[in-house]
Amino acid sequence: MALITKNIFSTKKLTWLFVILLIASLGIFIKQFIELKNIQVFNQNIKEGKSPRMFLNSFEARYATAYWLTTKERYKEASLLFSNLLPVASPSQKAAIHYNTGNIFFKRALAINGTDMTVKNETEYLFRQAKAAYMLSIKIDNQAWDVKHNLDRVLMILPANPAPGVGDSESPGLILGNIPVGLP
Repeated sequence: MALITKNIFSTKKLTWLFVILLIASLGIFIKQFIELKNIQVFNQNIKEGKSPRMFLNSFEARYATAYWLTTKERYKEASLLFSNLLPVASPSQKAAIHYNTGNIFFKRALAINGTDMTVKNETEYLFRQAKAAYMLSIKIDNQAWDVKHNLDRVLMILPANPAPGVGDSESPGLILGNIPVGLP
């Protein structure tokens, strides 16, 4: 019995085993180091607003591009990119996409509305689209306080009664004339 264990655990075999493990560990370390450097380059490119050279078709690259477009007020392109990401997104990513889509509508509505807080035809449509996007985001992730905060702001701006101006009220609501249904 002692002779069998001596042959299995000979010094020469153990040395080769440790050398192979060392080489494998070194290879894994180098691979991880290169991947970390690629991620840092990717993040730096995104931060500077450049197109990433690596991970070009990844979810993260397309999401970052859409987000960058919103910072440059190119809302239509950003909305399109965000909507194209929905089929491949995880639930938490979908919540983030809906949140950013809601922010796009909210920003556009505020820009159109300006300092006059009486909501007009197009701005009501945009505020309602923002509300719908925020509600979708909250359905997916009800712990997102930023989404809840923005939804609260949208609800404060929207008129209580969305019906057209019928009745004796001074603020009868808004008429949604020829505004198309769906994304602008």
